[in-house]
Amino acid sequence: MENRSNNSSEVVIVTGSSGLIGTQIIKRLAKKFSVVGLDRDGNPHPPIEAECVCFDITSEESIKRAMERVNYAYGKKIASVIHLAAYYDFSGKPSSLYEEVTVKGTEKFVKVLQDFDVEQFIFSSTNLIYKPTEPGRKIHEDCPVAPNWDYPESKIDTEQIIRENRGDMKAVLLRLAGVYDEEGHSIPMSHQIQRIYEKQLTSHFYSGDTSHGNVFLHMEDLLDALEKTVEKRKTLPEEIAINIGEPETPSYQELQNKIGKLIHGEEWETYEIPKPIAKAGAWAMDLFGDPFIKPWMIDRADDHYELDISRAKELLNWEPKHSLLATLPDMIEKLKSVPLNWYQENNLEPPSELKKN
Repeated sequence: MENRSNNSSEVVIVTGSSGLIGTQIIKRLAKKFSVVGLDRDGNPHPPIEAECVCFDITSEESIKRAMERVNYAYGKKIASVIHLAAYYDFSGKPSSLYEEVTVKGTEKFVKVLQDFDVEQFIFSSTNLIYKPTEPGRKIHEDCPVAPNWDYPESKIDTEQIIRENRGDMKAVLLRLAGVYDEEGHSIPMSHQIQRIYEKQLTSHFYSGDTSHGNVFLHMEDLLDALEKTVEKRKTLPEEIAINIGEPETPSYQELQNKIGKLIHGEEWETYEIPKPIAKAGAWAMDLFGDPFIKPWMIDRADDHYELDISRAKELLNWEPKHSLLATLPDMIEKLKSVPLNWYQENNLEPPSELKKN
């Protein structure tokens, strides 16, 4: 293999490099850095802007081999590691992979990195680690955490692993909101749009407080935040958590009405269903027969998140340029102009009438 150690540009490593975020941040950073993408063997591969090094994050030996390649090609000095690799399953089912991949995998990775001169380690955490709040009450980085399923629990555990094992590396824990873009690429948003577009019965019912909602983050704003975090690595504290998300949280009802008007020209009637009814017998089968809607979603439908992003403004000089409500018209226009493409892009099963066209 070629030895690239004479390359004068600084090195950035991106794990989970073939994912949606990984591919985009590589393209962005490759203009200024030598970027190495670490991900599982097989397709898809990282963009051509990065060298692809395959590794299995659950295997310390595999991580060591991958980092030996990095050492041979680029040397031991690494400007930043952007750690995106993690396990995620939207079904909400418990899985040992949260522990094996996200927690233990990161622990192995961070320990191997101790043999390198790494300036900064960036971890992609989530806003879902926090205890839910109420509309009008923002969550700052020192607010209580209260994860209520395996995914955010794995993120909290991994944050602690990083704190305990980072050595001399600076650590930045970016607590990210739910990511979306003009194509959709947001599991909850794309399903909500699908239900209204198809006029499904489930689109008119919700098992929580419709004045509550979750916080979102446009892909371009996320890329800006990651880039700024790398660029400001020398001035950031040794260890810091930073909220990254939009400052305004749209309620479920606001989203329902906006989507309904954009697609069908009318606000969407939405009725709150008590949880016991939503989860009981015939109601659960008939009303929540949608394969996307899971029992755990009913339990957490009242959860509300609003982020205080003042730390991101102060330390990163970052704030979002987009908002979900302002982006929805573009998202819906892509759906209406070429529906089948939109369904495929969001990994959704199109209705039979679309398949015939």
